[in-house]
Amino acid sequence: MTVRFEVGGDHVGRLTLDRPEAANALTPGMIADLIGHVRSTAGNDDARALLLTGAGGRFCAGMDLRESTVAKAGTPGFDPQTTTDALRDGVQTLIRDLWELEKPTVAAVDGAAVGPGAHLALACDFVLVHEGTRFLWSFHQWGLVADAGGAWLLPRLVGLPRARTMLLLGEGSTGPQAVEDGLATRCVVDADALAKVADELAVELASGPTRALGLTKRMLNRALETTLAESLEIEAAAQAEATATRDLVEGMAAFRDKRDPKFEGR
Repeated sequence: MTVRFEVGGDHVGRLTLDRPEAANALTPGMIADLIGHVRSTAGNDDARALLLTGAGGRFCAGMDLRESTVAKAGTPGFDPQTTTDALRDGVQTLIRDLWELEKPTVAAVDGAAVGPGAHLALACDFVLVHEGTRFLWSFHQWGLVADAGGAWLLPRLVGLPRARTMLLLGEGSTGPQAVEDGLATRCVVDADALAKVADELAVELASGPTRALGLTKRMLNRALETTLAESLEIEAAAQAEATATRDLVEGMAAFRDKRDPKFEGR
């Protein structure tokens, strides 16, 4: 089993890449499993936040090119369309599903996150790193373009000039610099601290009004692509949805009673 998933009593879905002997490099089978788990989280009321990690002190070395369609490039009968199809059905679907998941997501990036592995983390809402974490891009060394949504994600996170240095020159970002660049939310001292802080953050998010958090996430994502007028309409519709939740009733009651709310994510 190269992907592990479990939902704890704290309502956190813990999704772990578990192929440490290959630095958790992605295979088509792993990507299919990841898509399945992200989608099951979307429909599982018990999973109110998602924590993404890698096993063995690694995060993800990107795509295992030995199992990729690009490994067949230049061979007799190779059809480049197979690469397009593999991307659409595989890692592009994974990145889109993770980005659009209307539940809070946290990535704890231990070790290296390379190419598609970096983009997998960056599709999460909160990215936590430690001083030894490295984000790396090597597409240009292979004669490939950035895939797995990198050319869409990076300019939004770090700005276009910095994104160019990452994807055209392969300049990486390590530890505290990842926070300065806009790739990461927080940098902690070491791997042990990373695991603890990431888990605490995921638990905190899972205990919140996750329906409202998901709606806010939808609004933020759409705001990058809409006019102010369109964004205000989305906001109004989302607030209507929020006012129909049990969590709003609980939040108002807790405010009135001067106590901490006990949200259910409904």
